[in-house]
Amino acid sequence: MSRPHFLITIDTEGDDLWARPKVVTTRNANYLERFQELCEYFALRPTYLTNYEMARCPVFQRFGRGVLERGTAEIGMHLHAWDSPPIVALTRDDRAFQPYLVEYSDRVMRDKIRAVTGTLEDTFGVKMVSHRAGRWGFDERYATMLVEEGYLVDCSVTPLVSWKRTRGDPARGGGPDYTAFPQHAYWLDLADISRPGHSPLLEVPVTVIANDRSLAGRVSRRVRAFAGLRALIPHRLRKVLGHAAPAVHMLYPDGSNRARLLDVLARVVAEGRAYAELVLHSSELMPGGSPLFPDAARIEALYVDLATLFSAARQQFRGATLAEYRAGLTQLQRPLVAS
Repeated sequence: MSRPHFLITIDTEGDDLWARPKVVTTRNANYLERFQELCEYFALRPTYLTNYEMARCPVFQRFGRGVLERGTAEIGMHLHAWDSPPIVALTRDDRAFQPYLVEYSDRVMRDKIRAVTGTLEDTFGVKMVSHRAGRWGFDERYATMLVEEGYLVDCSVTPLVSWKRTRGDPARGGGPDYTAFPQHAYWLDLADISRPGHSPLLEVPVTVIANDRSLAGRVSRRVRAFAGLRALIPHRLRKVLGHAAPAVHMLYPDGSNRARLLDVLARVVAEGRAYAELVLHSSELMPGGSPLFPDAARIEALYVDLATLFSAARQQFRGATLAEYRAGLTQLQRPLVAS
């Protein structure tokens, strides 16, 4: 039996977008070399899913061209709808609300996808084939437009996780609900992205593991799943429960979850999964670039966690970019017709 793949996906974007800045900076591009060197040391191959402002950043342009020339990483596309061209106002303050791309009209969606894709391809001289939606906001229209533009891989799905309570446009109903989506890679059905189909677009969901090994974890999952039960529990107690026993574990380093990350890897192997997919933001590699890593000390702790995780991954996994993972699938797993 072949070893599973270890996939590293980096949302490559401006500095501390959680703060919803009026002016976006890209200083975090200066901090990517160290991360790339760590990946290469452990023979891992990240995919930098890149948004518009980073595509236009000279520092990232030099970095991206370098990894492409060496063949040590992939550049893909990541789209933040609120500040990617063409700029079309959707709310009274799009930078504050950060609306999802799927909240725009079809025409605006398509124009933005083409504009960001074209910028990346013109900048780096390679076809964009891998993608992640900004703020995880994905639907059937979006998937169809990606296929039209020649994309081959998407990684926007977070199984077991709902973003319904995370608003974009305040007049809309929040983000997608992925709680019932597959936890393995599958060829998307363009009529229903929650199920396998026959399109050429491979969905590679982020690795999310249910926290069902403890009573507290099972209780936390039920509280999150049922609105009526959630309403009976005080908000402060729900927050404490969610922090102490989260309903799910995502393969996402937060500076305090090294043991959980290692447990996720162990469960991927034990359950015979084909891959583990890690999520990180480029700005989380810079001191002060995110709420989780406000200073140099926290960044150093993050790198200890990453080195520990990557060392464990090297023992039982093999590195690949998203495009490489798709290319490695057998012919029998490929779609026969377009849906």
